[in-house]
Amino acid sequence: MALPVVAIVGRPNVGKSSLFNLLTRRRISIVDPTAGVTRDRVTAICQVGESYYELVDTGGYGIVDRDDLSEHIERQIEYAVARAQLVLFVVDAREGLTPLDRATAELLRRLPGRVRVLANKVEDPRHLAGVGEFVALGFGEAMPVSALHGDGRSALLEYLESELAGLAGEMPAEPEMKIAIVGKRNAGKSTLVNALAGEERVIVSEVPGTTRDAIDVRFEVDGRTLVAIDTAGVRKKRRLADDVEFYAFTRAEKSIRRADVVLLLIDATVPVGQVDKKLAQMVLAEHKPAVLVVNKWDLAKGKASTPEYGKYLQEVLPYLDFAPVTFTTARDGRNIHPTIEVAGALFKQARQRVGTGQLNQLLQEAIAENQPRPRRGRKTPRVYYATQVAVAPPTIVVFVNVPTLVTPNYERFLQNRLRDRLPFEEVPIRLLFRARRGRAAAV
Repeated sequence: MALPVVAIVGRPNVGKSSLFNLLTRRRISIVDPTAGVTRDRVTAICQVGESYYELVDTGGYGIVDRDDLSEHIERQIEYAVARAQLVLFVVDAREGLTPLDRATAELLRRLPGRVRVLANKVEDPRHLAGVGEFVALGFGEAMPVSALHGDGRSALLEYLESELAGLAGEMPAEPEMKIAIVGKRNAGKSTLVNALAGEERVIVSEVPGTTRDAIDVRFEVDGRTLVAIDTAGVRKKRRLADDVEFYAFTRAEKSIRRADVVLLLIDATVPVGQVDKKLAQMVLAEHKPAVLVVNKWDLAKGKASTPEYGKYLQEVLPYLDFAPVTFTTARDGRNIHPTIEVAGALFKQARQRVGTGQLNQLLQEAIAENQPRPRRGRKTPRVYYATQVAVAPPTIVVFVNVPTLVTPNYERFLQNRLRDRLPFEEVPIRLLFRARRGRAAAV
C-alpha cells in the first residue's frame, strides 16, 4: 500500500524547508535566506502516531529564479500537489497576505487534495494579530506555527494524525542498497536519477548547479527497493559562489558517507578534471565501492573506444584503478540498468568474509614476494598475522611489531595483492595496522 503524501507549498521564503526539517526532526532541506534554494521535490518518510506518511518539500511558487528555472520549479510543485492527499500551504504571518499567496491559492484550488494554511513565523504574540486575514485565501482559519522555534508543532502533529487517519500506512521496508550519484556540475546526475525513477523526479537543465539538496529517490529493480541519492554538482571549493553552494558541497560529502555504493559520473565530453579527482579521493577516503560511470557516451563515440577510455581513466584516476567502468547515455536510458547491476555486485563484494587461514596464507605469499623494508633507517617492520574484523568495507587488522614502521607504499602493495586474490577485487579494502599483544606465531 502506497503511503499518503503530504506536500508543503508556498511562495519563496515563508519557511517551507524549516517546517520540513521540523516535522522530520532532521536537517534534510537546505535552509537559507536566499530565495529559491529548494528547487526539486525533497521527500522523507515521517511517522504520525502509529502510522507513516511521505512528506514533500517543494520550491517557492512564483520565484523569479536566477537560473531561469521558474517553469521547472513550478512543474515540480504541481507534481507534488497532484499526488498529495493533504497540502500544507505555508504563509508568512509577519509579512501578511501577499499577491503571491493569492496566486498560490489559485493553483491549489485547481488541484485535488485537502489544504490547510499554516501561518509561519509566529514567534511573538504580536504576530497572532494578522493571522486572521489568511481566511481570505478560502481554506479556512490558518494554524499559527513557528518552524524555527518549534511552536505549534504538537498541534500540527495532532492535526496530521486526525487528517491522515485511515490513510497512513506502515513503515516501508528499508532499501536493500543506497546509491549516491556524484559528479561535477552538469555531468548528468539528475538525468540518471529520472531514468531510474521513470519520471521527472528532479529538475534537469543545461544550467550547471541546478540541484542543491541531496535528494533520495526510491526505485525498484527486479522487485528490490533501492534508493538513489542525487547530489549537487561539485566544483572547486575556491569557486563556491555562496553559502548555498557550500551547503550543497557538504551534502554531497555526507551522501557519499551514507551510501553503500557510489556512482561517480564522468562527463565523456570533457577531460577528467580536478573536481573528478577530488571526488574520487573522497570516495576512496570513505572506503566506498564505486562505479566509474562515463556518461554522455553517445557524444564521445568515435573519438575513443571503451577500452581506450578505460585505460585513460586508470591513468588519471590511478587510486580507483580497481573500480569497474560503465558507459551510459542517461538521457536515453542507455546502459542504466546494467550499471545498477554492477553496483549490486560491488554491494555484495563489500560484504564478503574470508577465513583467517586463507587470509594469512595469502599474506605470507605477498610478504615472500615483497619483504617490507626499513623506514628511514629505522627498524624493519615485521608482519605477524591478520584477521578480517568487519565488512562494508572489508576491514582487515594486520598485527605488526611497530605500526608506524609500515610505509604508505607497502600498505598499498598489501591492499593490491589481497584485492587480487580475495573476493574483494573491485572494492576498497581497509587495512588497520596494530601492535601485536601477547604471544602469536609470526607469519
